[in-house]
Amino acid sequence: MFHIALYEPEIAPNTGNIIRLCANNGSHLHLIEPLGFDLEEKKLRRAGLDYADLARVTRHKNYDDFLVAMAGKRIMACTTKGSRPHTQIAFAEDDVLLFGPETRGLPMDIINATPLEQRLRIPMTANSRSLNLSNSVAIISYEAWRQLDFVGAQ
Repeated sequence: MFHIALYEPEIAPNTGNIIRLCANNGSHLHLIEPLGFDLEEKKLRRAGLDYADLARVTRHKNYDDFLVAMAGKRIMACTTKGSRPHTQIAFAEDDVLLFGPETRGLPMDIINATPLEQRLRIPMTANSRSLNLSNSVAIISYEAWRQLDFVGAQ
């Protein structure tokens, strides 16, 4: 399956929702520190319900450690500054979907270090700024899983 990576996530309930999402679509969640909350936070547990035990979650001390762990994998920068809609790429098993923090998105140095064709965006109307992080992860990850014929689904 593929990987979902959250770069310095800030809001516990979003991460809890994403833990639940990963448990349900079989993706591996990567949390890149620093986190804006404690993993034991009540709001995180409530949003993730009892799915934390079903999800694969790995913490990385920083972005450089994350890159070492993902060596050889294709990383997709999912950003409002993306150059192509998320539906215009052929996803592959083991791809990494990288999302930025809720209030600021991915830093420009990470976006600029990502090949242009791997900078993805979700289409929105002209005056829209962005979607909620957990909604964005759901939209893109389910498109990737759909392209993989929902491998592992019942």
